[in-house]
Amino acid sequence: MQGLTEKTENEIDEAGENSNEHVQGELVYLVAEDLKLAASLLFQTYYDDELLQKIFRSDKPDYDKRLRAAIREDLNAFWESGQPIIGIRDGGTLLGVACLTRPGKSFGPGRFWHWRISMLLTAGFLSTKQVLEKERLIQEAMPDVPYHMLAFIAVAPQYQSQGVGHLLVEAAKAVFEEDPESQGIAVYVTRSDYQAFFKKRGYRIQAQIEVEKLPGEVLFYQRQPD
Repeated sequence: MQGLTEKTENEIDEAGENSNEHVQGELVYLVAEDLKLAASLLFQTYYDDELLQKIFRSDKPDYDKRLRAAIREDLNAFWESGQPIIGIRDGGTLLGVACLTRPGKSFGPGRFWHWRISMLLTAGFLSTKQVLEKERLIQEAMPDVPYHMLAFIAVAPQYQSQGVGHLLVEAAKAVFEEDPESQGIAVYVTRSDYQAFFKKRGYRIQAQIEVEKLPGEVLFYQRQPD
């Protein structure tokens, strides 16, 4: 997956023109060589995430190592199964990244046996179990239809508030809309500012769930009738 299709590129170009900010950079599907940069950006973004701090036990030693390992294993699993990993790149700089999955098709709570083994060895049994439980709760909250899941979205700190996040969301929408089976795109958020960000872009509450005693919302952007 070297780049976005022509249809997707046209839709993203239109979104950029309608955005209040002019974003420098190229929207692409990331290649294997980009995964290290993507993992670093995701680690910076999600280091202070309250849910991940609970799951990977930030109160215990080596939280950094467990979180890095989990992000690395997720990205490798996404890549190996052909899940879309979208980036905005300006030369050698990665401005932002968004990772999508198709639960219930080739990816989901079951994961792969090698992912489970790697996670058990790096993050530990309890953290691995909690990650799978989170995904199970999210999938149970969703309707029994094919859909995409926005698993990660991150913008480099120096490029925040410049429209990068908006373009990543638009890119994710364009990708799911190219799949005739997918009925929408979902995202699980626990922070109120993130909830407001997605709701402003057409996402609606599908369910309210609690993971590790932390409340959050499953938001869903449903495919619009032609």
